[in-house]
Amino acid sequence: MGEDELILEGEQSDLSKYVEDAGGIHGLREVHKVRGWNNIQYGAGLSGKNTPATKLSMNKAFIPPGGIAKAHIHVDFDVMVFLLKGSVRHEFGPGCHNSVTHSAGDMFYIEPGLPHEVFNCSDTDWVEAIVSRSDASEWQNIIPYDRSSE
Repeated sequence: MGEDELILEGEQSDLSKYVEDAGGIHGLREVHKVRGWNNIQYGAGLSGKNTPATKLSMNKAFIPPGGIAKAHIHVDFDVMVFLLKGSVRHEFGPGCHNSVTHSAGDMFYIEPGLPHEVFNCSDTDWVEAIVSRSDASEWQNIIPYDRSSE
């Protein structure tokens, strides 16, 4: 089974093993898929789990071909994304009836509390993105959203 075929779920227990602490500057040199959440695979990233960060986290996210990050809401934190590879469609808003597509090279911001679902537009290529959150706990303050509720 190749790296792109890995099925990753749950938290990586010791994310600090991926980070170098040079005495106040914490570095992550290589980003490999080491964990997953909501059908998205992630590298170790930088967060309160492996640095002294209290208000910010940053990860590299990977969405497999045809993958969908199920509808959810970010509770009380901002998210900014830089799309490195691929194309994603967001269905968003009440009932997720609105839609917007972004492609490699695009940056976008997701408002706190906005229901959204993320689709990889390709059935053959992986999406890769840098995801920054104003929450050092990463995805602990994210709740599922029922698209049929509105």
